[in-house]
Amino acid sequence: MAPEPFCFHLLGFAINPTSSFFSSSHSLKALCFHCSVSSTLLLLCFQVLPLPCFTKMANFLSIFTIRNLLVLSLALNVSLIMRAFFDGEKQGFFSVEQRGPSVDADKETHATQRTLLSVSSSSDNEDMERVINLNHGDPTMYEKYWMMMGERTTVVIPGWHSMSYFSDVKNLCWFLEPEFAKQVFRLHKSVGNAVTEGRHIVVGTGSSQLVLAALFALSPKDGSEPMSVVSTAPYYSSYPVMANYLKSGLYNWAGDAQSFDKEGPYIELITSPNNPDGFIRQPTVNRTGGKLVHDLAYYWPQYTPISSTADHDLTLFTITKLTGHAGSRIGWALVKDPEVAKEMVKFIELNTIGVCRVSQLRAAKILEVLTNTTEKLGRSDSGESFFEISYHLMAERWRLLRAAVNNGSMFSLPEFPPGFCHFLQQETQPQPAFAWLKCEDDAVEDCESFLRGHKILARGGRQFGVSPKYVRVSMLSRDINFSLFLKRLSKIQS
Repeated sequence: MAPEPFCFHLLGFAINPTSSFFSSSHSLKALCFHCSVSSTLLLLCFQVLPLPCFTKMANFLSIFTIRNLLVLSLALNVSLIMRAFFDGEKQGFFSVEQRGPSVDADKETHATQRTLLSVSSSSDNEDMERVINLNHGDPTMYEKYWMMMGERTTVVIPGWHSMSYFSDVKNLCWFLEPEFAKQVFRLHKSVGNAVTEGRHIVVGTGSSQLVLAALFALSPKDGSEPMSVVSTAPYYSSYPVMANYLKSGLYNWAGDAQSFDKEGPYIELITSPNNPDGFIRQPTVNRTGGKLVHDLAYYWPQYTPISSTADHDLTLFTITKLTGHAGSRIGWALVKDPEVAKEMVKFIELNTIGVCRVSQLRAAKILEVLTNTTEKLGRSDSGESFFEISYHLMAERWRLLRAAVNNGSMFSLPEFPPGFCHFLQQETQPQPAFAWLKCEDDAVEDCESFLRGHKILARGGRQFGVSPKYVRVSMLSRDINFSLFLKRLSKIQS
């Protein structure tokens, strides 16, 4: 570059507040660097550059001494820094995009925990006429926790990844992602709620598909009549529908296990803790020829004391009620008998040709992060523990609900005996994912209809095989819905 234009470029760079260097700066450090560089360059214009360059500037600079120019440069740069600082406060100039957890975020864990534990109160202007849907167990309550975890559970999957049907052709369950299986075993070992040694993992599209796969696998293919499927009332409302929907010749719904007296083989579905009432369940029929399926979707520390390690032939779990990721549609079965596991895999192969590998990878990452926080329990950073935070959140919700119910005589709730939780190393109270609410008023025959009249949607007792005086209410909705529910219960009883 010729000396003459180069000289004037440097001078303009030193004192021009719209210089390209400033416009590309994105931090205070860059601005300070700009200040020092511009001052240095200004000195160079007078002390280093050739005489012709200096001569061309003489007319412009004749009224200034070097000292005056340095003062002017300093004043300009200070003004630029101050302007950038105040503009930055308005526009997020000094914000930093975080791709992972920060030290400050870790230090503020307990503050975030308090936020998670608070039940948001709706404003005075909240529309109390809005319908609250607590019929389904959509676990949106957990959103806050996973937002707090930031990008630790983020999974980036390239377009060429997981294109094949097959995950591991050597595995009995050929569509099971090895990483997902690894994290399932790791989580159960950490929590201590289920035996995994000598078990085969069968992954399913939620536990619903696994229930159907289990019914298929446990039913004799050459039986003279369909296998009887039973469960003790109040039972999960979908069991009768699932058993009868396909009108299969292999099995059919036979009703309440307490009144089942038919001779011959049967399948008993045991949900423990139970959905809808939250009690721990044991087999009811308990005679020869029976096949048992233990649905342990709620056997986690936030819902019930982990009093023992479940050791059954066939147990079902789901990520839905564990972490709240219902949309991923991932469940798993721990199966002792390899022949039963093969039949379950065959059903899923015919039904959906395997299980989404992408969902498994996401679930594996979530379980990995969850277990990482679990293994920190009892240490100084245990405030991040998923089970610790969700346990206290459920405890607070149940405390508020019982206070609202006990404030009148219209409703009642079950009472649960406490138990020692080996995971939390303390005695804890069961605090189910659903409230089994009973309308005690003699004038109310159908509690579901009664609550609907107050714009509260719940699932009535008839669907669970019991009196319509009962309703099942989800405890896992967002804060705003739960808060409005408490307000309406109080208003009903006032």
